[in-house]
Amino acid sequence: MEINMNYLYILLNLGSLSIPLLFSFHPKLKFYTYWKGFFLATALTMLIFIPWDIIFTINGIWGFNESYFLGSYLFSLPIEEWLFFICIPYACVFTHYALLQLFPGKELDQKHVNTITHSVLAVLVLLCVLYYDKWYTFVNFLYAILLLLVVRTYSPALLKSYYLTFLVMLIPFFIVNGILTGSSIENEVVWYNNAENMNFRIFTIPVEDIVYAFTLILTNLTLTQYFYKKLK
Repeated sequence: MEINMNYLYILLNLGSLSIPLLFSFHPKLKFYTYWKGFFLATALTMLIFIPWDIIFTINGIWGFNESYFLGSYLFSLPIEEWLFFICIPYACVFTHYALLQLFPGKELDQKHVNTITHSVLAVLVLLCVLYYDKWYTFVNFLYAILLLLVVRTYSPALLKSYYLTFLVMLIPFFIVNGILTGSSIENEVVWYNNAENMNFRIFTIPVEDIVYAFTLILTNLTLTQYFYKKLK
């Protein structure tokens, strides 16, 4: 039976959400207690990432293959792209807290966190200088620099666990983003203008996407943690 590829992106979104949503009610995890904080965090995060997405789409820095969408658009973005900023962060923030429950006490010490943070910041600053004329690279890495500086200042303990949990999240990231960028399918769901990035890919995934995922999740996670404490 031939699969209608117009459903591909929405199925990736819902598939990513399904298991985390189901296990949100597990008595040991109780992730539903984070919902208020998470959805407030997601709304604020979307205020950053949705305008960014719209501007980049309008200017041809990236775009979408209509063969993999249902055809409904809002402000130049497919509905599936809007859902992406809810479903994927939900799955990732859930994964972070689930891993903390399953492996309590597994975190880096502050010395290693400082070393990693300073190293990442140095590399990102260097790449911003070298690729200042590449819009995806520059904007993406600049935001990562600013975000890391904020988190390091106001929520440094979060990085002790996030650096580890993000490594685990990279596994589903490479699967889902690999499909979105053309792995295992005829054409990519999301295409990139290589004149606006470093044109270096891991399989089919632009290396900038890893930093983008890192900041998208960390933004959601930082704000979720903040609102969860405020609303308790």
